Amino acid sequence: MKKHRLFAAACVAGALALTVAACGSSSSSTSSTGGASSSTTLVGAGSSLVLPLVSKWVPDYAGKTDPPVTVTYGGIGSGGGIDAITNRTVDFGASDAPLSADQASACDNCLQVPWALSATAIAYNVSGVDNGLQLTPQIVADIYLGNITTWDDPAITKLNSGVDLPPTKITPIYRSDGSGDTYALTDLLSKISPDWKSQIGTSTLVKFPVGTGAEHNDGVAAALGQTDGAIAYLGAAYVSTNSLTEAALQNEARNYEEPTVKAISAAADTVKSVPSDNAISITAPPASAKDAYPLSTFTYAIVPQSSPKADALKKFLTYAIDPKGGQTFGPDLLFAPLPAPVLAADKSTIAKIGS
Repeated sequence: MKKHRLFAAACVAGALALTVAACGSSSSSTSSTGGASSSTTLVGAGSSLVLPLVSKWVPDYAGKTDPPVTVTYGGIGSGGGIDAITNRTVDFGASDAPLSADQASACDNCLQVPWALSATAIAYNVSGVDNGLQLTPQIVADIYLGNITTWDDPAITKLNSGVDLPPTKITPIYRSDGSGDTYALTDLLSKISPDWKSQIGTSTLVKFPVGTGAEHNDGVAAALGQTDGAIAYLGAAYVSTNSLTEAALQNEARNYEEPTVKAISAAADTVKSVPSDNAISITAPPASAKDAYPLSTFTYAIVPQSSPKADALKKFLTYAIDPKGGQTFGPDLLFAPLPAPVLAADKSTIAKIGS
């Protein structure tokens, strides 16, 4: 797949964040003939995992609205997105983690729309070690718990016969801000490791016992690239666009998969029904999903059910989930198509906005 320079994602993040800072929540403009023409700005913030996809949606959608609707988005992390929409400082938030019961209560009648489907990748930087190192979720848990500390640990070498693994110290890198990628990782590890579940748990922000923190996906990518021996978790799109080396992660069928569109879709195909709040976990899918990537995740738009911009929000979200609209940009960025049950739930949820 085509690779880009490391600073590309950071530039996109910075540009969109600056756009958000420069804009209010709505505006009106004046036509060249002197008459006033109404325009709307939708301001969103949150998940950096979905940022590469939203950065494609924003200019495409701008050319398809009449009257004009401008969408701006800042990739400030899922935790920041939840806080922003809860405080109503944006028109919509975005998170790779569904709202907890307490967050849903604080958000005051917010709806969550699973509008994209991707994965959290496990990337590493080990001199002399190529792409595709095989790891299990248990090994990842033990690395982040501090139980496995060097790359030539027997647990890793046993899975990678023929790979010359050095005695380099492992430096785990984690998200220091509230992150949906952290939620996805801790959700998976809590399912497979009793020690992880009891000591760390599942959340967008946890206390890692070892390692180095960095903010946002672009910050994690930068820290990873600068540290020999590092391992990190970050959005799959950032791995593919930043020439990072990624692991193949063992699934419940004991197959090793990387986060391809096919493997992400295989995980999502296990969704046969959607709960009333649209909160869906597809980490550690069952062994029947033989080709599934076990760290796949939905990402959500979070919107108030009651909003003065209800009509504009409904139209933008409808565009975002449309298989012939916003979803067409997904595969090139390692976002898989939304499965039919999720798409149906999305349409029903979007219809509730403004009701």
